[in-house]
Amino acid sequence: MHGIPDISPGDDLAALLVAGCAESGIRLQRWDVVVVTQKVVSKAEGALVDLAAIEPSSRARELAAIVGYDPRVVEVVMRESIEVLRAEPGVLLCVTRHGHVTANAGVDHSNVGGVELVSVLPDDPDASAGHLRSELLPLVDGGPLAVIVCDSFGRPFRVGTVNVAVGVAGMPAISDYQGARDTYDQPLQTTVLASADEVAAAADLVMGKVERVPVAVLRGLRWEGEETGVAPLLRPKSKDIFRRTG
Repeated sequence: MHGIPDISPGDDLAALLVAGCAESGIRLQRWDVVVVTQKVVSKAEGALVDLAAIEPSSRARELAAIVGYDPRVVEVVMRESIEVLRAEPGVLLCVTRHGHVTANAGVDHSNVGGVELVSVLPDDPDASAGHLRSELLPLVDGGPLAVIVCDSFGRPFRVGTVNVAVGVAGMPAISDYQGARDTYDQPLQTTVLASADEVAAAADLVMGKVERVPVAVLRGLRWEGEETGVAPLLRPKSKDIFRRTG
């Protein structure tokens, strides 16, 4: 979707999405999924930090010396984290206060504006997605309609980042096929699809990283099941073989 201007804190993002649809010639339909980058949501909600106002702690300075980052950035990362999992040159892997495992706790310099500004994840990405959805629902006579707030995460054992869902509203985050039968009538034992992540990744193919396209609309999907936000996508530590101890 084109036509979305540079976002500033306090902007009515939902109204800008409606205007962007009109400018792009997109008429929202039932069963559409609107995928919005975390960056524009964070900017609209004022989830930005001025590094000039940050005084790094001694721990932040210690980690910064290891990873090679600005100590002020590391301090912001620590404030956004509930746990630091790994600190190596160029790598600071954390668990965010939302439960996401990602580099730098989602703290990011890119596409923010101003060399001293960084963005952080929205306070409640599910609520952000829900608010946008409620504002867009009248355009589709009450839905079904889904909104996903996405961000770029790295993945274990794979090179490169992929867009994933950090906030979900209007659709289930996963599709659980456990107990269903495959084409040879064999029961599926562990098949759980990260549906919201798959949608977010597909949207990234048209949004890109430098094309200034922060919103995409995916069409032709159907879903069923309970809307539960992003929580079902977050593997608990007790079931994460890479984090658990013992």
